[in-house]
Amino acid sequence: MKIKSMRERLLASSMICGVAVLGLSATQAAAQEGEVSEIVVTGTRIPSPNLESVSPVTAIGAAEIKAQGITRVEDMVNSLPQAFAAQGAALSNGSTGTATVNLRGLGATRTMVLIDGRRLMPGTPNTSGGALAADLNFIPAALIERVDILTGGASAVYGADAVAGVVNFIMQRNFEGVRLDAQYGIYNHKNDNDFVRGIVSAAAARSATPEGYALPDENVWDGESSEVTLTIGVNAPDGRGNVTAYAGYRHVEPILQGNRDYSSCSLFSGETFAEFGCGGSGTAYPARVGSFVVDVTNPAGNTFRPRVGTRDVYNYGPSNYYQRPDDRYVLGAFANYQLADWAEAYADVMYMDDTSTYQIAPGGIFAGSFSINCANPLLSAQQRGLINATAATGGGTCASNPAGTFTGTVSRRNIEGGGRQGRTQHQQYRYVIGMRGDISDTWSYDAYLQYGRVSFNQVQTGFFRTTAIQNALNVVTDPTTGAPVCASVLNGSDTACVPYNIFRIGGVTREALDYLETPSFSTGNTYERIANVTFGGLLGDYGVKSPWAEDGVGVSFGAEYRREQLDSASDFVAAAGLLNGSGGASPPVNGSYDVYELFGEARIPLIQDMPFARSLTLETAYRFSDYSESGTTHTYKFAGDWEPIEDLRFRASYQRAVRAPHVIELFSPQNVVLDGTQDPCAGLSAGDADVARCAQAFGLTTAQVLAIEANPANQYNGLNGGNPNLEPETSDTYSLGVVYQPSFIPGLNVSVDYFDIKVKDYISGIGADLIINRCVDTLDPFFCGLVNRDANGSIWLSPEGYVTNTSLNTGELRTKGVDFNVGYRTDLDAFGLNDMGGISLSFVGTWLDSLETVSLPGDPAYDCVGLYGTICGVPNPEWRHKARLTWNTPFTLGEWVTSLGLSAQWRHFNKVTLDAFDSDPQLANPGIAYESDRVLGSRDYFDLTATWTMRDSVNFRVGVNNVFDKEPPLTGSSNCPTGPCNGNTWPQVYDAFGRYVFVGLTADF
Repeated sequence: MKIKSMRERLLASSMICGVAVLGLSATQAAAQEGEVSEIVVTGTRIPSPNLESVSPVTAIGAAEIKAQGITRVEDMVNSLPQAFAAQGAALSNGSTGTATVNLRGLGATRTMVLIDGRRLMPGTPNTSGGALAADLNFIPAALIERVDILTGGASAVYGADAVAGVVNFIMQRNFEGVRLDAQYGIYNHKNDNDFVRGIVSAAAARSATPEGYALPDENVWDGESSEVTLTIGVNAPDGRGNVTAYAGYRHVEPILQGNRDYSSCSLFSGETFAEFGCGGSGTAYPARVGSFVVDVTNPAGNTFRPRVGTRDVYNYGPSNYYQRPDDRYVLGAFANYQLADWAEAYADVMYMDDTSTYQIAPGGIFAGSFSINCANPLLSAQQRGLINATAATGGGTCASNPAGTFTGTVSRRNIEGGGRQGRTQHQQYRYVIGMRGDISDTWSYDAYLQYGRVSFNQVQTGFFRTTAIQNALNVVTDPTTGAPVCASVLNGSDTACVPYNIFRIGGVTREALDYLETPSFSTGNTYERIANVTFGGLLGDYGVKSPWAEDGVGVSFGAEYRREQLDSASDFVAAAGLLNGSGGASPPVNGSYDVYELFGEARIPLIQDMPFARSLTLETAYRFSDYSESGTTHTYKFAGDWEPIEDLRFRASYQRAVRAPHVIELFSPQNVVLDGTQDPCAGLSAGDADVARCAQAFGLTTAQVLAIEANPANQYNGLNGGNPNLEPETSDTYSLGVVYQPSFIPGLNVSVDYFDIKVKDYISGIGADLIINRCVDTLDPFFCGLVNRDANGSIWLSPEGYVTNTSLNTGELRTKGVDFNVGYRTDLDAFGLNDMGGISLSFVGTWLDSLETVSLPGDPAYDCVGLYGTICGVPNPEWRHKARLTWNTPFTLGEWVTSLGLSAQWRHFNKVTLDAFDSDPQLANPGIAYESDRVLGSRDYFDLTATWTMRDSVNFRVGVNNVFDKEPPLTGSSNCPTGPCNGNTWPQVYDAFGRYVFVGLTADF
């Protein structure tokens, strides 16, 4: 690479070094024969021939993407130390069907995603994920030229949502020719975890249904993925324009949790996993009626025995998808044409059709209160003699009171019907049309219109309708035929009803399932409309410059209008919450808002080419925004960089950023859904200190407190919903960094950047767990008033029991740390190894100093660095890094192998500790501080890749990620929140599926 000046060399080191730091091979670096004359960098809109970045940016080049063998863009982004786990392919329960990025652990909605500097629309109107974040599935990986990750506030430049930072996908344009890119990958794992296999085998031995604890084969190959992309580029005959078009297809096969021994059962937390073994759900097979279950060992097949909690649970893990199946089609084109010297027209057309399916354990009758008439002919005499009629219907046993009715807990897992599934389809459209050009030698402009739309369709199957369950349990004898029949058939209220015989082994019929299983449908759309015009100028042409600088002031200013709109609706059964075990109702959401913005930036070179100040530059930016729903906001930036000597540069910045509430946060109706993971009043024993406090907090008797049943799956209800009175969040970001490229070590570049981000008045619920624990701990009537217990004292057995946890502007989020980037590239001749090619070494790491949350104004902060759990969420290691060494060998084989490269990567995660063990009283929770979950050990993954080029037009790649098939650390069920924790681990953080083998090629024609 030829570099005209040291300032440009420092620019290349500070910005393009991100590409080298993340794995740009020596061959590709050497192939860049052009001179560096202008580099456009994420983080500013100012045109400048000698632009240097004040904000730290990490860049990922196309070579690194291919070296990782990814078919999902999320896998590439989430491998960076700055990115934390978010929505992705390894989530099933709680999945939105999208893939999002969460920079700095501040939340996906606080990360802005751009395509060539322009906003990517929200990814889904699916409200189940609780957020409107851009969907990375929309990005065709084969068309990515590079990815810039700017961490820290950037709202002054790009607008709201850039609180944690910006991920900017720079797409390949102006391509000429035909290119085919294809890749195939598959996971391989050896199931040899004898410790877990022993636990599963022991669970099978004591279970009433041992067939639910089957172990997988010892050696498995699964989770295949394949992707093919065709790119065609044509230049205009007059050389004034280009059209680059692409089409692609991706297919991903599922992985079941039952295919890995360490996820083949849900591990119970305890002193050790072996002590408490496999856990599971109280909604089990066979049926539970009150305190009895159907006895599978009795040859009669229709007798009850007393329920034993540790024996009569359901192993819900094996049938869950560890990796969701996916089919994605992408199609698009980028076009530009020079109409005149001052006008270049351009357009983007991008489309995606993505279908992904989640699968969780079979549904059925989830533990709740149901009624069974004592005269039900499906009950045996033995069963009638054991269950009691309610006092209101005469009391006594059903045998002695055939006119009575049993009302109590009934549950049964629908093992005959298979897993509950949600087939989710997203069709996304993005159109951009604009014009740009140079008004003069001094001024330029860029004006565009952008339209983005996402259409969402979901079909859920495998769920029972709650009203149908009650009808199917209320069975009488048909006076005409003498056969069992639903009472609703005789009285005409539901003539389709079919009796559901849960009292006999083998009594369930296909007709009964056809009646009970009720598919549901959800649809929705998001719309985004943007009109933007930007002007840029170099005021030095007018003499506006510092007397100590050669370059003049550069400015950029403009205006933008944006409209965000969402509508979503479900059919009647889903909207009314009639699907048993679906997590709650899905009410319709409708809303929109507009924002008008004015923005401007300035870059002011203060000193140039003077002693101890080869360059001293100031940057500033300001944006005024007027939201139709949230009022006005002001965002701004002050930044500077100082180059005292040729090899050294310092940079610092302060940025005020905002995030306005999105449509779901503003307009979502209040609704009871699964939310919390704890009820400190459930499952208590006489003598426990909390019994008296629970009784006082909720106005219960001691007997009522002792009768509160704990949910074995640790899932509790919360009343969630929007708030039209929300105000925008604000954040302050400070960064301080140094870039060093010693001239005495050619090819070496080092950057170290400190970051400090604080988000105030962040939008969230208080937290169901925090509310109920604060109530019991303090007896504060405000918190206790947010807990609504049903007639059984429960907050999970029925929708009448819940914790109110709606959205509001609450406390603060804070994070601080240091990013380290090191890159080195050289020929091996420098080490006396003549004719041995060249190497490139890259390293990027993040030391996380703090990740704090202030839950409520005035509360002390709790820090989640080095922790994970029910409060801190996903693992937050204090240190993460990835390092790659690439050897561009000199070996060739005629025209068949014209270049050969070998690459090795090391990914490291520090250990994390369960938050319940922390000394902070806001985190400490002795009730779930189990030794089995105390520490998730550090993980080191090693990846190998080989690339070779044949006949200079076909590039092959083959690689293995997680070469040593390292298993993920395991978390017990008490500290494994549904959603991000899946299969006893955190698969969006760790390599959960085993060794990944991939092959691919890129062919140019």
